[in-house]
Amino acid sequence: METSEHLVQKIAQMPQVDLGHFPTPLEECPRLSEALAGPRIFMKREDCSGLAFGGNKVRQLTFTIGDAVAEGADTIIQGAASQSNHCRQAAAACGKLGLKCYLRLARDHKSILQGNLLLDNIAGADVEIVDVPFGPELDVVKYELAEKLKTQGVKPYVLAAPRSTALAAVAFTWCIAEIAQQQQQLGIDADWIYTASVGGTQAGLVLGTKVLGLKMKPFGIAPIVWEGKFDRLRSAANDAAELLELDTRVTNADIQNTDNYIGQAYGYLTPECIDALKLVAKTEGIFLDPVYTAKAMACLIDHIQQGKLGRDDTVIFLHTGGTPALFAYHEELTADL
Repeated sequence: METSEHLVQKIAQMPQVDLGHFPTPLEECPRLSEALAGPRIFMKREDCSGLAFGGNKVRQLTFTIGDAVAEGADTIIQGAASQSNHCRQAAAACGKLGLKCYLRLARDHKSILQGNLLLDNIAGADVEIVDVPFGPELDVVKYELAEKLKTQGVKPYVLAAPRSTALAAVAFTWCIAEIAQQQQQLGIDADWIYTASVGGTQAGLVLGTKVLGLKMKPFGIAPIVWEGKFDRLRSAANDAAELLELDTRVTNADIQNTDNYIGQAYGYLTPECIDALKLVAKTEGIFLDPVYTAKAMACLIDHIQQGKLGRDDTVIFLHTGGTPALFAYHEELTADL
């Protein structure tokens, strides 16, 4: 078992770039708890990480772009859905660091020049909407672009699994060490940490809590259906453990993650997520995003209503950011006005 201080020292030896405002706040949400007649709720504000409207990818890019720079890259290639938070934060990070950024985004029902896609363009990224689905086919597009750029003397670095997911897990192992120190300062010992994730964020939370021997159990809410997600999460966590030279290993039994709050599909809203988003805004003045955090909060609310979480529990909700996407969903969010 590691101490949080020793774990932070190990993480500090990884290649990094300075992108965000850390530590991000851990603040109590008493009016939300009161409205739900539920547990004490604290929110870890990764949406306040500082770069380009913030979000959990700022912490991840600290290590993934740190790895790229250490390898001598001058160009970052990323791709995802058209309203990707990761792509928006990657574009901003590249601007801050003087790197070229290429984004190849999968065409979908929100490929409109609003929200994150608007910000990608403002940040100066080379943006192209491509007619392939988000997933392995899009990775092929990214690697083909990298090969083309190499013939032009460019030194590209592709953000893609498994390397980027392992480094993302390193980032959120660091986040857990940060939370452990903040818990001591606040005098709390949380039972659960809820977050929207099916990748490196949850992998890091699981590894970090296990390494530090914390009581807190991570619970992930998937925004998208990923085949073999438990194996993917375990592999990312253990790859991160190897990068950090930790003896701890994660098993599938350590991982709790649900698909029950996705709704129709990735990027489509549910009535429950809209209600959750509005409740948090009205009670705490905090804006969730409609694709990830609102669905995770809908899960947390449902678990309280089912009695899975009670007044004696303490829960941390990891706010992963994504608020620019609100503007791409204005019609769905105002349909009842």
